[in-house]
Amino acid sequence: MSGKLYGVGVGPGDPELMTLKAHRLLRECNIVAYPAPDDGISFARAIAAQYLRSEQVEIPIVIPMKTSRFPARGVYDEAAGRIAGHLDAGDDVVVLCEGDPFFYGSFMYLFERLAGDYDVEIVPGVSSLMASAAALKRPIAARNDVLTVIPAPLDDDAIYRRLEMGEAIAFIKVGRHFGRICALIEKAGLTSSAGYLERVSLENEKIMALGDVSVDEVPYFSIILIYKGAEDWIKELPALEVAQ
Repeated sequence: MSGKLYGVGVGPGDPELMTLKAHRLLRECNIVAYPAPDDGISFARAIAAQYLRSEQVEIPIVIPMKTSRFPARGVYDEAAGRIAGHLDAGDDVVVLCEGDPFFYGSFMYLFERLAGDYDVEIVPGVSSLMASAAALKRPIAARNDVLTVIPAPLDDDAIYRRLEMGEAIAFIKVGRHFGRICALIEKAGLTSSAGYLERVSLENEKIMALGDVSVDEVPYFSIILIYKGAEDWIKELPALEVAQ
């Protein structure tokens, strides 16, 4: 019998926000894979590091960090092949994913390649979006509000249309697009209702009103939350001080 593949969400950064199921699987499985950059440590592995065992086999899936779109198909093809080898040998494999595996998560690319041939289970994780709302101490959406999630790399026209239509809005993948996104939010008249968060749940997290951020580029793991729905009490940002 072949092994089972687990796509495990490890949450936004704080190891205590991992689920009990994620912790159990990490302790039980002998093969652990995770995405990793080519110029630093794996964030997913760092979240789970204290729960790993020295005898476990680790499979880093190295994705070059380039500003241009990198053709990652070959990387995931190779990783899927290595993982399939362990599954064929009867070993269960855990693949770590920051946040949640199916919310813009890298695991979906392995799922695409392996789910047709192997038993796969998805273990959901705490999304950075939900962790950001909790850290901001402002509900992300209420009642019949429609939540719009906007990846910052979208073009200006697409973003502005969604800003006009949205009631509860979250920007993800902000990073080097920060200055451009701020200009669009200002154009839409929403800066005063926008909260900025980076590295949520980590020791060096920052939480502040968007208008108080004075740089043009921020970390990739940054989020902007905006509310302009029907609930007036949500629109006001709580008194914010920079947390770090």
